[in-house]
Amino acid sequence: MYNINRRKFLEYFGCSCCSLALSSCTTVPITERRQLSIIPEARINQQAATAYEKFKSKTKLITSGKQLREIIDIGKKIENSVTAFFDQQGKEDPTKNFGWDYILVDNDKMINAWCMPGGKIAVYTGLLKISQNTDALSIVMGHEIAHAVARHSVERMSQAMTINLGTTVADIFLGGAINRTRNTVGQNTGLDILKLGIMNPFGRKQETEADYLGLIFSSLSGYNIKESVNLWKRMSDSKKGKEVPVFLSTHPSSKQRIENLRNWIDEVIVKYPPIKT
Repeated sequence: MYNINRRKFLEYFGCSCCSLALSSCTTVPITERRQLSIIPEARINQQAATAYEKFKSKTKLITSGKQLREIIDIGKKIENSVTAFFDQQGKEDPTKNFGWDYILVDNDKMINAWCMPGGKIAVYTGLLKISQNTDALSIVMGHEIAHAVARHSVERMSQAMTINLGTTVADIFLGGAINRTRNTVGQNTGLDILKLGIMNPFGRKQETEADYLGLIFSSLSGYNIKESVNLWKRMSDSKKGKEVPVFLSTHPSSKQRIENLRNWIDEVIVKYPPIKT
């Protein structure tokens, strides 16, 4: 049997992980940030479509009316604008295989919206009380669509896979030290240090990227993106000072988001004006 010492194994393992990461990198559209993409996007989209249909079958939906029509109209404008933008840039449209769909969830207590991979979008009636107008709603929907365009779900799952593999192997050679530390901290504080140290900051990076891309998509679609600042002020007010501390959250603080948006608005208006579709 061929024996290999601990140091050599870790060297080989590290090299193989780096090779895997380098060969599995993709680039986020527009921002050009490199991201890990081990899992096929088509597989994630199919799983999302199945989950979406199951969600629809068990959820109270509003299937007609002005509010739903507004959501669909905004979505269609963003759909067409994103496709037209990438066509004009001579680049591949990241939404070409999306199966777009829009639903309005009848839940006034939930201030939320989401977009599953592949363009399956849900807006909750509770959000409409905060958005209050079409421009603000376009900001939220642009943000959620940006997550799908940037393949953030693929990236998160790919990163989680590599983290789990890496920590498991490292823990073998550290005699279980990583797991013991996580358990000790978790028992004393109720917190997972791996989640706080890696996954949450990573989530905040994605959220900030989606804010930026969403602003672009809204601007390309002809909406007033200056309304984004007012939207996040209302979002902040709705939390009544009970916002989760940033280090515990996967999202930036409302204050940070407002500051980012103010810094981006003028640039986005100039660089990404309304596009003809």
